[in-house]
Amino acid sequence: MSDLSVRVLSEDEWEQYRDMRLRALRESPDAFVADIETEEAYDEQLWRDRMNRSDRLVVTRDSTPVGIASVRMKDDLFDNAAELFSLWVDPKLRGEGVAARLVVVAGEVAEKKGASQLVYWVGTDNVPAVAFASSYGFRPTEHRREPRTDAARSEGIEEEIAMVLALRR
Repeated sequence: MSDLSVRVLSEDEWEQYRDMRLRALRESPDAFVADIETEEAYDEQLWRDRMNRSDRLVVTRDSTPVGIASVRMKDDLFDNAAELFSLWVDPKLRGEGVAARLVVVAGEVAEKKGASQLVYWVGTDNVPAVAFASSYGFRPTEHRREPRTDAARSEGIEEEIAMVLALRR
């Protein structure tokens, strides 16, 4: 397999993030709180603002973007934690270490910003996501929240779990 490269995008790379985000929404509409029609209508300034609210990671393989994730420092439930969210990998490359690379780099970004924990919310019915998160050391906490996606609500899922990965300190 070719080398994977992960990096944080700058505000000026908003178009690359937008293109990957829209690709993710088209491919996995039930995995995100947002919908494709709404996000396609966003203007440049909104995308730039988004770039400044969180660190946007892109993973490439042979210079082709194949996955994204975001990391933000503010998490109201956990002390000194960053949140990993909006993780998406091209379906053709799932199971080939792309998501793992994103998690590792997300942890590094969080540590550099002073976080001692990385939080990742996972729907309790999403068995592959729970297994993946568990394999990386994420463990359930006592925190719960209502499902945030329409698909999760319509399937009667009552809660999501926050999984916390303690970072090296």
